Amino acid sequence: MPHARETAVYTHGHHESVLRSHTWRTAENSAAYLLGALKPHMRILDIGCGPGTITADLAALVPDGHVTGLDREPGVLGRARAVAGERGLTNTDFVTGDVHALDFPDDTFCVVHAHQVLQHVGDPVAALREMRRVTKPGGYVAVRDADYAAMTWYPESAGLDDWLGLYRRVARAHGGEPDAGRRLKAWALQGGFTDITATSGTWTYATAEERAWWSGLWADRTVTSDYAERAVAGGHATRERLEAVAAAWREWGAREDGWFAVLHGEILCRKDA
Repeated sequence: MPHARETAVYTHGHHESVLRSHTWRTAENSAAYLLGALKPHMRILDIGCGPGTITADLAALVPDGHVTGLDREPGVLGRARAVAGERGLTNTDFVTGDVHALDFPDDTFCVVHAHQVLQHVGDPVAALREMRRVTKPGGYVAVRDADYAAMTWYPESAGLDDWLGLYRRVARAHGGEPDAGRRLKAWALQGGFTDITATSGTWTYATAEERAWWSGLWADRTVTSDYAERAVAGGHATRERLEAVAAAWREWGAREDGWFAVLHGEILCRKDA
């Protein structure tokens, strides 16, 4: 197998405010574009599985198959194993690894899935080639990523404008591409895929509960997570600026007319048989 060669840094880290978002994710709200292709016997690799909520959902959908959750952060895999255990799932396992150098033979999986991963890696085209390598002929590579520049909200907020520009600078400074969603199809073509279905999906936060949750986790992430540390250490922002951005998030979250939409690009790529 090739040696791992990740060059990017995971911008967010695994602070509670980050995992608060990750544990909300389900196969239904984060991988709906893939679900119609699943069969009960399939073997699936879930790359960047984090705390394993999507992984567990996929495992429940392939009761005669198996799902391997992979993450490069070993500390989060304990939570993923616990989620699978709480749901009584016996067809899962969890391993550490690098998407650029997967420790599996060619043609191993029926589906290789990655949600919110390629925006954080150093070479997304190489990652897709590696995902394709371990997929069986006729199988699928399924990828979904947010596109930060396409996120939109109401009412207008100078503080959230500042948040968006700052986040994109910090993410790129650490080797990622925050506007990955729009690039997925192009990356897949460069990665050797010819059978590509490209779609999009959204998360929308509009109710009082949704606004409070979304604004709260971003306010906390802005001042307490690894992202905050990297923003300050890299000279992108002062602590005072981060506090102002966090306050803008909370102000937006308290607005009765507040609305926020997150656009995602999605690709379902079939490997040539």
